[in-house]
Amino acid sequence: MADADLTFTIGPDQAGTRLDAYLASQIEGWSRARLQRLIENEDVLVKGKVAKPSYKLREGDEIEVELVAPATEVFTPENIPLDIVYEDETLVVVNKPAGLVVHPAAGTPSGTLANALAYHFQKLPGATSVRPGIVHRLDRDTSGLLVVAKTETALENLSDQFRDRTVYKSYVALVHGRVLSSSGKIDQPLARDRSNRTRMAVVRGGRNALTLYRVRRAFDRFTLLDVELKTGRTHQIRVHLTWMKHPVVGDETYGGGRDNTIRDPRLRARIRSLNRHFLHAEKLGFKHPMTEEFVKFESSLPPELEDLLTQIDADS
Repeated sequence: MADADLTFTIGPDQAGTRLDAYLASQIEGWSRARLQRLIENEDVLVKGKVAKPSYKLREGDEIEVELVAPATEVFTPENIPLDIVYEDETLVVVNKPAGLVVHPAAGTPSGTLANALAYHFQKLPGATSVRPGIVHRLDRDTSGLLVVAKTETALENLSDQFRDRTVYKSYVALVHGRVLSSSGKIDQPLARDRSNRTRMAVVRGGRNALTLYRVRRAFDRFTLLDVELKTGRTHQIRVHLTWMKHPVVGDETYGGGRDNTIRDPRLRARIRSLNRHFLHAEKLGFKHPMTEEFVKFESSLPPELEDLLTQIDADS
């Protein structure tokens, strides 16, 4: 089963059933314990709101589940080059380029980071599955740091750290407009956009989501931000910054056509030629699964993003 968003509507026969028990009866290949973790991670909504595994269902309840594929689906390892930032016997940190999907899903059956990992590290936990050693994701057009577990123990340890929100994740984002506050936070719940299921949106009763930001540099018509994720919701930074009326430059999904309003035709063409949005996972920190020492890694901005900043600076 690939990544999916499932929706269930409760009929009279299911009323009174526990939420976790109901999902276990409906979703093949998922244990009740794993589904409980999914619910506790707020990846399950009942009537648009988070709920507990013990919630007793009522007739008419609509359940939304953001389901990440379990490591059971076999696929083909591929010899795709990897930019390895750090590696030891326990884990590897890679620098993902923009355009590379993390793991196979509908419409992208191959050519992913997971295919590359399975080729280069045959002994990863689940090396022949769609998620070999993978504990977190980046959007296709977001570049930057990802940690991959090389052992089952490391996979469980790192997964727990991400679940407990103790992992440090800092991004660089270039946004439209001048952000007036030097720093701030966006604490707005996120859920699937009911009018477009491929998008996320700020939705009352959705999964809690917290983003911190700080201005790194201000330009005439843009702002370069340091953005720290305190939660890890799908498209969180992009949706939160759009909600703040400062969409990420180059974001065709959430930018609302803002790139098209740039008056300078050379700059407008340069942004279009990126074929990506200006979002880079610059810093990643966590406790090493073996030593328990907090380790931190950093990735420089890709050349195409640095070049864009140089052009914007020259025009300011």
